[in-house]
Amino acid sequence: MNKHKRLFALFPRAALGAAVGFALSGCGGDGDPLVSSVEFTATPAATTAEQMLKNYTTSVARVTYTDGSVKEYPLSYNTLFKNTDQTSEVKGKKYAAGQLFDVNMNPIKDINGDPVIAETPDANSLLKIGDKLMLVSHYEYDDVLADGRDAWKVQNWYSRMPMSMSLSELKQESNGKLSLVKQTAVDFSSVNGGWIFCAGGPSPWNTHIGGEEDYDLYFVPGEKKYSTTQAGLKAMTEVYFNNMKTANPYHYGYITEVIPKADGSYSVQKLYNMGRGTWELARFAKDGRTAVFGDDGEYSGIFMFVGDKANDPKAGGSLYAAKWNQTSPDGSDGGTADIQWVKLGSATYDEIKQLIESDITLGDIFETSLTEKEGFIPTRAGSAQTIWLKLKPGMEKAAAFLETRRYAAYLGATTEFTKGEGVAFNHADKKMYYAMSRIEKSMKAADGGPVDHVRLKENKAGATYTFDLAGGQKDTAGNPINSEYVPVKAYVEPALLGKPISADAYGNTADVERIANTDNLFYSEAMRTLFIGEDSGMHVNNYLWAYNVDTKKLSRILNLAAGAESTGLLVIDDLNGHAYIMSNNQHQGDWISTQPADLTERLEAKAAELWGRNKYGVPNYRLEAHVGYIGGLPAIRK
Repeated sequence: MNKHKRLFALFPRAALGAAVGFALSGCGGDGDPLVSSVEFTATPAATTAEQMLKNYTTSVARVTYTDGSVKEYPLSYNTLFKNTDQTSEVKGKKYAAGQLFDVNMNPIKDINGDPVIAETPDANSLLKIGDKLMLVSHYEYDDVLADGRDAWKVQNWYSRMPMSMSLSELKQESNGKLSLVKQTAVDFSSVNGGWIFCAGGPSPWNTHIGGEEDYDLYFVPGEKKYSTTQAGLKAMTEVYFNNMKTANPYHYGYITEVIPKADGSYSVQKLYNMGRGTWELARFAKDGRTAVFGDDGEYSGIFMFVGDKANDPKAGGSLYAAKWNQTSPDGSDGGTADIQWVKLGSATYDEIKQLIESDITLGDIFETSLTEKEGFIPTRAGSAQTIWLKLKPGMEKAAAFLETRRYAAYLGATTEFTKGEGVAFNHADKKMYYAMSRIEKSMKAADGGPVDHVRLKENKAGATYTFDLAGGQKDTAGNPINSEYVPVKAYVEPALLGKPISADAYGNTADVERIANTDNLFYSEAMRTLFIGEDSGMHVNNYLWAYNVDTKKLSRILNLAAGAESTGLLVIDDLNGHAYIMSNNQHQGDWISTQPADLTERLEAKAAELWGRNKYGVPNYRLEAHVGYIGGLPAIRK
């Protein structure tokens, strides 16, 4: 979900139930007619500077009930809090919601002495815990210093910060309005801190689970990008641990669970036996055992976890990697493929935790070579550079769960995907949706890698794939896979394929009437609608879309502030008589590279006029981000 392949033009100075449109039902409305269908009208693409700078919707939900009546519900976007709001209480003091903290929960400050406040709210889980509504929200990375400088590029500073989440208690008014009661930052010291918390959502067992996107701590000594790993470990050691402890790369890159409690407390854990990677998220099917991962970055894979016990991944399970067997000869229109699954291994949480605590290193698991070597297998995993590997005796389990993508490539699974993002299940139709933000480089034919499973026509605007699901499947070794939700066939429905264009007058290089660079996904079973959020450097404004899987109608339902991506997508079909589409934005004002200079000037001037500047003269717009939701919907009950 990281967007740092765009031009970085700064301002001057310059659950309940499975994670599928789940229901938090309660009082009232039980006698209302059931819903037959839901249709959304389209919000037009923003055209004026003021429109382009705001999160807004003009869409209407047309709800058809089983008694034949039709009602229209105008939608509205509502901000719960901004990252800069002083709403978070930690150790008796108030801080900005996006404030980052060290291992002792002391606020981190930058080289100017300013608080480090992340502009990147991401995943949301809204959970009913006892009689309380608790919201867990991610912060993905720190983007810009308060003085306007790029936090990724300032000399002697750090390209990454240790990250956090917020835990907020909300209240619901009788008219459906949600508002903040209180908030705190989540303490991750018990799991050695957090690294790039990306997407996530509610688990079938009513906790929050989110992806820890381990972009930076993955590369091997001698690899071209190993300096990035060194910088990341330096940041965790010096900024998070205050040099009291040396960061271990095997503490990061896991599915992370936050478990709120009725008394307002919480616990956190990393689900080590679900594997280590650049996880966007892991989305569980309603069985509480089968999860498919979004694996971000280049030369990535598609991974599946099948637990031994429902709603308890720590009890043990098996990890699989997909092998893409392409069935479309020219790879146009996103391509089609049959999917096989390579089993990587089986383990319990305790087994992998013990491995990590033994101070195991990459060198204990694999012999590595940067050049061809007899007895070594060539792999590409996480970068375009080929690394030759030889597994050391007895290290199969460590390789499967600590070097998941690398081991997948080693065993012959496909690691040629580019920026795998959101995942959503449609249980009624036995479908899964998977966001591939861009189709390029590793996904093209003859990319130069050691294998060439994926041979697609380039489409930089990406695609949302549909996967057919089936039970009774076997892995590539002929052993049964104990799940009814195994992806077996991949294809792209026409409306879900991005459409690159020559730059228009605004600088858009993808059709604004089509999705560009699909990212967040969430499927509502009750609405029969797939919701899709963008993270695009091809649209000046990113959008949130609704795609009806029956009518095939695609509707833009939310305009995100210019430069911001759409994050935090979550659909709640019924919360005490109301439905909600949760949606955040992050890094607004991060203009795309093709945007005309005069448009940038107009947007920057209007932003400063509307929201003012901070003490450094930086427009506040650039430093702010929103956690919020689309309201106005009635409960959607089937």
